[in-house]
Amino acid sequence: MLTFTKHLQLSAIVVTGLALCAHGAQAPQRIDIKQLSKTVEDVVVPLPNEIFGALNKLGAVNWKEHVRTDKGASFTERPRIALLLGTVIADGFVAVQAEDAPAVKEIGQRVLTLAKGIGVGNSITPHSKAIIEAADKRNWESVRQELDRTQNSVQQAMNEVHDEKLSQLVSLGGWLRGTEVLTSVVTKHFSADGAELLHQPDLLSYFQTRLQAMPEFNLPIIHEIQEALVDVKPLIDVGNARISPASVKKISEITTRLGNGIVTRD
Repeated sequence: MLTFTKHLQLSAIVVTGLALCAHGAQAPQRIDIKQLSKTVEDVVVPLPNEIFGALNKLGAVNWKEHVRTDKGASFTERPRIALLLGTVIADGFVAVQAEDAPAVKEIGQRVLTLAKGIGVGNSITPHSKAIIEAADKRNWESVRQELDRTQNSVQQAMNEVHDEKLSQLVSLGGWLRGTEVLTSVVTKHFSADGAELLHQPDLLSYFQTRLQAMPEFNLPIIHEIQEALVDVKPLIDVGNARISPASVKKISEITTRLGNGIVTRD
């Protein structure tokens, strides 16, 4: 999804999954996450459309109840804006899955506003317009493609001005929002295969390492995320064991709390 040689793709924002076979084959006994996503720099990078396919195969999902269009607070701190931008792009994928055109259009505008807040608005303007136009036509595949291109342009623009750390925060915000939605779905309709989509210890370790290299971002929400990832790690890093319903619920509680923290002012 992204041009990504040193940083995680925001394809990782909606965790991972698998189109469990285009022709309706039965799901495997256990989902092997490494077969369902890309690997970049030895880090498993999950793909949003794949997770939607996996979840839909595991049971009907009412995606509309997971759509969020709350704009949240307005921030001036660029790290906060970057985190929020990641969550909003993730919300875009959820809104597309729900085929909620008004929400998609609102999210398209919000993405542009946030991109301007971190100095990359010029790169996003054409994508924002294309997202809104495609949503008007209910052309959901085009919207997905534009969301992909949006993140690619954000990443490129940030890297060109050496804002790699903000780029990583965009990816982190998206991953947290994606995990929040995934755990909410799996908690309501638990299955071992659904819980297996959370088995991403390498990805979580990647974010922990990157956050440790950002001491200049001395913000309460950053510290809260760092502490929370420590709590999440043993819940998903279970080796060959299964991730339990209790663990999915706990991860859901943690990521929901972090999600609320990202969109509200300290």
